[in-house]
Amino acid sequence: MSNVLVIGGGGREHTIAWKLAQSEKVKHVFVAPGNGGTASMEKVSNVAISEKDHDKIIAFCRENAISLVAVGPEVPLVAGLADKLEKESIHCFGPCARAAMIEGSKQFSKDLMKKYGILTAEYECFDNYEKALAYVKSVDHPVVIKASGLAAGKGVLLPERGQEEAALKEVMVDAEFGAAGDVVVIEERLEGEEVSLLCFTDGETVVSMPPAQDHKRANDNDEGLNTGGMGAYAPAPCLPPYLRRQAEKEVLEKCIQGLKAEGITYRGVLYAGLMLTKKGIEVLEFNCRFGDPETEVILPLLKSDLYDVMMACCTGTLKDAEVEWRDASAVTVVAASAGYPLSYKKGFVIEGLEEAAAMPNVTVFHAGTKCEEGAIKTSGGRVLTVTAMEPTFHAALSTAYKAVEAIHFEGMHYRHDIGGRAVKAGVRVGILGSTRGTDMVAIHEAIEAGRLNAKIACVVSNIKTAGILEKARAWDIPAFHVTGKDVSREAQEAEVIKVLEAYGCDLVILIGYMRILTPYFFAHFHKRVINVHPSLLPEYAGGMNNNVHEAVLADKRLESGCTVHEVTPEVDAGAILYQKHVPVFSRDTVETLKARVQQAEGEALIHCIELFAKDELTPVKEDKEVVSYADAGVDISEGDQLVENIKPFCKATNRPGCNVDLGGFGGLFELGKAGYGDPDTILVACDDGVGTKVKLAFSTGIHDTVGIDLVAMSVNDLIVQGAEPLFFLDYYATGHLDNKVATPVVKGICDGCKLARCALIGGETAEMPSLYAEGEYDLAGFAVGAVKRQDVLPKPTTPGMVVFGLPSSGCHSNGYSLVRRLVDKSGLQYSSPCPWMPEKSLGEVLITPTRIYVPAVLAACKTKKVAGFAHITGGGLLENIPRVLAPNTSCKINSGSWPVLDVFRWLKAVGKCSEHEMLRTFNCGIGMVVIAERDAAEEVRAVLEKEGETVYEIGEIIDTPGKNEVIMNGRVF
Repeated sequence: MSNVLVIGGGGREHTIAWKLAQSEKVKHVFVAPGNGGTASMEKVSNVAISEKDHDKIIAFCRENAISLVAVGPEVPLVAGLADKLEKESIHCFGPCARAAMIEGSKQFSKDLMKKYGILTAEYECFDNYEKALAYVKSVDHPVVIKASGLAAGKGVLLPERGQEEAALKEVMVDAEFGAAGDVVVIEERLEGEEVSLLCFTDGETVVSMPPAQDHKRANDNDEGLNTGGMGAYAPAPCLPPYLRRQAEKEVLEKCIQGLKAEGITYRGVLYAGLMLTKKGIEVLEFNCRFGDPETEVILPLLKSDLYDVMMACCTGTLKDAEVEWRDASAVTVVAASAGYPLSYKKGFVIEGLEEAAAMPNVTVFHAGTKCEEGAIKTSGGRVLTVTAMEPTFHAALSTAYKAVEAIHFEGMHYRHDIGGRAVKAGVRVGILGSTRGTDMVAIHEAIEAGRLNAKIACVVSNIKTAGILEKARAWDIPAFHVTGKDVSREAQEAEVIKVLEAYGCDLVILIGYMRILTPYFFAHFHKRVINVHPSLLPEYAGGMNNNVHEAVLADKRLESGCTVHEVTPEVDAGAILYQKHVPVFSRDTVETLKARVQQAEGEALIHCIELFAKDELTPVKEDKEVVSYADAGVDISEGDQLVENIKPFCKATNRPGCNVDLGGFGGLFELGKAGYGDPDTILVACDDGVGTKVKLAFSTGIHDTVGIDLVAMSVNDLIVQGAEPLFFLDYYATGHLDNKVATPVVKGICDGCKLARCALIGGETAEMPSLYAEGEYDLAGFAVGAVKRQDVLPKPTTPGMVVFGLPSSGCHSNGYSLVRRLVDKSGLQYSSPCPWMPEKSLGEVLITPTRIYVPAVLAACKTKKVAGFAHITGGGLLENIPRVLAPNTSCKINSGSWPVLDVFRWLKAVGKCSEHEMLRTFNCGIGMVVIAERDAAEEVRAVLEKEGETVYEIGEIIDTPGKNEVIMNGRVF
């Protein structure tokens, strides 16, 4: 067994060490200098040697019998570490200094590409600022300005038009990148999609890795500063196998052979940064090492022994090595320090590492961490790379983010859109067909219209003249005829598979394909082959096209449709994935039914492609379950029990004119028995709710007072018109009926009815599981009252009338959206002691029920000396009083004439609300306003006080031609 040394201390090096440690041929992996992750692995330990100290590295190798050195970063390679190790007969996975110039000098790299015909952007190199400036002024295309030497990944500038001079000055005059900018490469800016393709090489053989895409910008939507990389995924769908093979041949192999022609043997990893342009695959740059964070998604996909592969590269035997990759996807998300890529703080304890690492298919690689005082702490900009590997990309993406969310350290930052380009790329669909391909038209049209995020990657037919191939060619879709004549079935399928895999097909759809596939085919596309059948399987299984429709009509079926199912060697026997139903009409012919079903087939296939993209294309479960109303979330017995619970409360609200008997279809009320049997009686109806005050009930668990609020909001509106409340009905709606909640709510309604001296004659309890969240409900109330025609209020107001105010109990039932927001702003909980009444919780005080003014107001009405009442609800004093004022009169309110409740002072202070905002939102301590004739003011006051009211004289009615408003005399707060 061998000892191995890995050079470097980031996430890339942790991943390399992790993979090498899995080899049975490796005894121990040393990492210099390593990080907190490599320090806590089995078979792995850190060595306190800098990557720059080549002499110490070589001495360590001798002392510890190191058989292989794997170099992570580029700097030691460019500085000649591989050359020094080779002199000591120590194998180094990484190129010699001359080969490493492929990254160490962009000028060298670009010149090599030009010399050996590797497609890249047009460029020029300069070591003179004036000449470089003249060049950028002479070209008519956007440019990229690159420091030729190593600049820690920061020496690439993309100036906007007109900013080229400033960019050149930054590199060549200001020496922002030091000696790296002594020579600059100025090249044409390319447009297209970027992708990274890495390969193992021994200087002769090239073995490419799954293509990867990383995310350089710090923030979501590719915004913010450039970084070393905030996440990556592989394989990247933008480079399917046929393009990957093209890139291998035209880029990687040409580069290796070009270096060989220059007398340079390249051993290790060659990294090609590619851009897919209209011209083809163009090279942006070459790197001489593994990428970071690409390594964190590529190496988990490697099925082979990494030690064997690296040794094969070092010994020139790569052509004999087996390099296998898993048929899976990997996603990594970088967790970074706050402030990265600029300055950032270090030393924060990282929590949740064990929880994340324990998740299936998750590996947490450390980048900027250290072990200190028994804890893993942050020590760099990029702290962790959290990798998930799953059978599909979407599953890997979901798992990676679940793992990231389990981790926490102060200031932790990560992007939320890693893999976004792959999501946008959509599903690559391969289609096998032998006929006209009618269903393919629907898929193509949906893609072209932007309704389906997918691409028809290729079309294959066993019939040379099939209409489906003609359609594909007309749409510029790669189309292939693969004959089955004079070859075995497996040989024909092998050719079909070769095409489908070359074009990176995720999903295979059979559209009128006249061949039965073998297990050989399904081994390559396991559970990724679907077909649509023109019936509702299992009915008419085995039938085809018109035969099915004829049978449906002959059987006088009321409906037909189509079935999308998995394809298996047994015809029409695969699991049902989706069915779309269509009606069958009495006038239907085979042709009209076929047209309707074919339209459904296209829609069904589109739907299944969408489900596949979300990893939700799964077999439909056979529906044998007998479903009851209770299964749907509505418990009738719970409703019956509620009626029994509330009957005694409701009976207690009985009054002359009604007989409260719950359970009937309606509530009856006799006006005559209530004293309103004559023709001059007018009925008055009001309805209202409690608004978001119910949210307080949910939060506090106090449910027995919101019913009082419900009654109060309606009856207080009723009495201001001079009407006596007669009866009330309620509406209680919830997602799940819970008697422990509903019973106190209805009891509160009954308590409110008793205070209002009206009867609860009925109501509705609605249980709607899909409409309301668990534990929530809503309320509505309806009050009906009566008044003699001559007693209807308001009467005209005149100047000099006295304005009284009756105190409120708090916010009543208005303004609670603002109240709840201000509670959040205060930082208090509803369970916290109330700031102005600490013997109670804040929630208990805020949920205090609305006052019911019925007894006092009705008594005042009997004096015939009241011009009107105003119930102060939403809109506060400023908007409710004008509703009862006669034209050309206003109400002057004397501030300080009543005590403002502490709750309003607290709300104003927390929200920094203006006085005007308070007066137009809250009642501010006055719940009911009474307007009385001046010569009868004391009589009205005495009546109100006799009913237990505290009465404040708060203002008067004044003459204001052309206006109806409230005029505040002084400040309330």
